[in-house]
Amino acid sequence: MIKYDLIVIGSGPAGFTAAMRALDYAKKVCIVEKDEIGGAGVINGALTSKTMWELSQDYAVAASVDRGFRASGLTVDYNSLRKTIIKTAKTKQLQILSQIETFSKQKEGEGFLHLKYGHAKFIDKHTIEISKDNKTEILQADNFVIATGSKPKDYPGLDVDQKRIINSDGILNLTEFPERMIIIGSGIIGTEFATIFSNFKQTEVHLLDRSHRVIPFEDDDVSDFVSKNLEKNGVIIHHTANLRTINKHDDFLEVVLDYQDGHSKVLEVDVALISIGRVPNTENLGLENLNISTTERGFLKISNDCHIKNCPADENIFAAGDITGYAQLVNVAEMQGRYASKTAFNTATFPLSYANMSTLMFFKPEVAAVGANEKILQQNGIPYRAAYYSNELVSRALAMRNFNGFVKIIISADGTEKILGMRAAGPQASAFIVSIAHLINQGDSLAEVMRVVHPHPSVTEGIQECLRVLKGKSVYKPEAFPDLIRVWEWKP
Repeated sequence: MIKYDLIVIGSGPAGFTAAMRALDYAKKVCIVEKDEIGGAGVINGALTSKTMWELSQDYAVAASVDRGFRASGLTVDYNSLRKTIIKTAKTKQLQILSQIETFSKQKEGEGFLHLKYGHAKFIDKHTIEISKDNKTEILQADNFVIATGSKPKDYPGLDVDQKRIINSDGILNLTEFPERMIIIGSGIIGTEFATIFSNFKQTEVHLLDRSHRVIPFEDDDVSDFVSKNLEKNGVIIHHTANLRTINKHDDFLEVVLDYQDGHSKVLEVDVALISIGRVPNTENLGLENLNISTTERGFLKISNDCHIKNCPADENIFAAGDITGYAQLVNVAEMQGRYASKTAFNTATFPLSYANMSTLMFFKPEVAAVGANEKILQQNGIPYRAAYYSNELVSRALAMRNFNGFVKIIISADGTEKILGMRAAGPQASAFIVSIAHLINQGDSLAEVMRVVHPHPSVTEGIQECLRVLKGKSVYKPEAFPDLIRVWEWKP
């Protein structure tokens, strides 16, 4: 029996990254995967949903009639679309498998990487049993990284059949565009799918929002911007509504909604998509054999070095990715996976920080976020100044005929003028958010940042001018464009 230096349970973004980082240290590594290689980062998650979003954006541009050209005979077929999405996922899976096979051969003085399929369960702190098709195998290792990810959360009382009542795992089970759809949940995932299906203009899309705003964790101006654009795209948003029940009929689903003001509404739809969050995969992992307990929400609580907290197993058990309860993002999972391996082999040189993780929200237009928002700063009593600059004043966005967006930057109001956060929407927002993340991480002041001159014409000139607004030095002034440029301050 091989005794591995590291066994990683799960091959998603956290697990695969942890394994590859350990391989960098010439370690003997094994990945154990229960289902699809790549996890939700590849199948029924980030890659497949974003592929679908990109295709829907292309379709929306092709179908537009406000740019001086018109495409004739434009059609879209869900099965063809589905094949394209699956092909994308398979491409990434084959890349992962190709790398695993490349390093699967053991060479003298070098590490290697094995892949085994099956469900893993801890027997003790150095031993797991993997089972598949009524066969079992025992594996041993000095260290383990639990990276089993998450799955869609069930809605109490609803039977998800992945045919008419589906979650994100069932999107690719559809064989045609539903004529009518309701999406239960207005967080990022639900709102992204509302954007996707409304882009294709084949489906009447209803979005159930239990609160007064979609993506309620963001500032009100960002939530209102997203909501306005969803409605402009044809989405029917049901604010302050709760789902009472879904009654199945032969040809339709009868959805009963109860609103905060006391009235109710009955809708007929063909498909209901449940999108109320995700829960960690911790079932039958044998955690009790290690005296490891989960939080009330089922997550594995980790310390800053990715050790499982209160773990008595000689600190050789780590966790990374969705299962840890941090932001369920691929970049967070990969960062934790890398750090878990670095800690396991004593190579970590800087503390793990989540302060400036960027988030992308694939709406129409796309929205990017980094650092603190106003809600967080106000909750913590931190004074700040903020500025808003519309893409309608950015020449490159005008030239692209894609100027529905903005840049919003928040700086400290304590005299240091440090950049605290940014929210941006519109073309290329997902790319230029990284520059602000770097500036936040560097701790640069506004004066230092403003020395950089952006190229023209570029979308990032919106950042440049938004920063100048905070100093009262912008080319276009708030007095002339009060609807497009704003600056304000908040103090406890």
